[in-house]
Order: sequence, then structure tokens, then C-alpha cells
Amino acid sequence: MRPFAAAIARATAAEGVLVAHVRYRHRGWNGHHAHPVADAYRALDELRALTGPVPVVLVGHSLGGRAALRAAADPQVTGVVALAPWLPSPEPAAPLRDCTVVALHDEADRVASAAATWAFLTRAQQAGAHVAGIGMPTGAHAMMRQARLWHRVTIVATTALLGTGPCPSPLAAGFTWTGRHLPALSLPQSPRR
Repeated sequence: MRPFAAAIARATAAEGVLVAHVRYRHRGWNGHHAHPVADAYRALDELRALTGPVPVVLVGHSLGGRAALRAAADPQVTGVVALAPWLPSPEPAAPLRDCTVVALHDEADRVASAAATWAFLTRAQQAGAHVAGIGMPTGAHAMMRQARLWHRVTIVATTALLGTGPCPSPLAAGFTWTGRHLPALSLPQSPRR
């Protein structure tokens, strides 16, 4: 996640946005303990102590995406950008009411299910969340292929959720999908080298 954090920090440097990492105290989800969620809440408490109440957008990959979605129940969190999130069923969606969730997933991901992500977003939308699902053209779970595209889409979503950048109309309106048929979303083009 360091390249994502660095890209977001560069894109928001003039806006005074603080970009920070959550340090996990334990490895893994660990069943009902859900240690990454406790760590995310601890980080949010530290942020509140440092800055006071500010809008927060959480960005997380895989297990971190799941933790970010759970931690979105914190009233300071206004949005989540979940990158190839690991969402085993049944993942609760009700705490996301009035939160905005943008999920990026490549259908070729063999570690975390894109279908589970789309199903989760449907449940989150039904629970009152504003959602956008973006089917990425490549990258699988590690997001290494076309990593710059993943970075750019994450920056667009994050800055839109923070209100420091333009909000593409599909993110502003939210949308639904069925199965593999995702609506078109204009993605930033990758510069050729």
C-alpha cells in the first residue's frame, strides 16, 4: 500500500490532506477478534486526538479493504476505497449507511472474489450506502499489472470522496450492476512509455 499512499499524498499535497498508514498489531483476521478492525479504530482515535474531527477516507487492499469497510461505522469516516477487498460471506453491510464506498476489483482475481465484492456492494446499497463498483481490466489480486492505472483510479475516487477533486458522474450517482455486466466508467488513461 505504500505506493498508493505516496500517490495519494502527491495528489493531495496542496490540499493539506494527511495520509497515514494503519499499523497492524496482529497478522490475519483472527476470527471474531477481527484484529485489523480494532487497529483501524485505534488509528482513527489517534487521528482525532491529533487533528480533531475531520472527514476521513479509508483506503484498503484485501484484508485491509475488509477492515476499512468495517471501520467505516466510525462517524468520522465519510468514504472507503476498497481495493480487491476480501469479503467472505456474510460480511455486514448495514454499518455503511450514508457512507460512500468505491470498490475496485479485477474479475480475474483468484484470491478474493470479485463476485463477492459486487454482491457486498449490492447489500451495502440496500442498507443505504452510496456505492460504486469498478471492474478493473487487469491486475488480479496483487494489482501489479497496470499498477499506475490502479493508483490513478484510487486517487480519483479518494479525492472525489474528500471533496478535493472532481467527482466523475458514476461516482456521484452511484450505480448498480448484475453479475459481470458492469456499467461503463471512464477510467483515466495510462500514459504510454
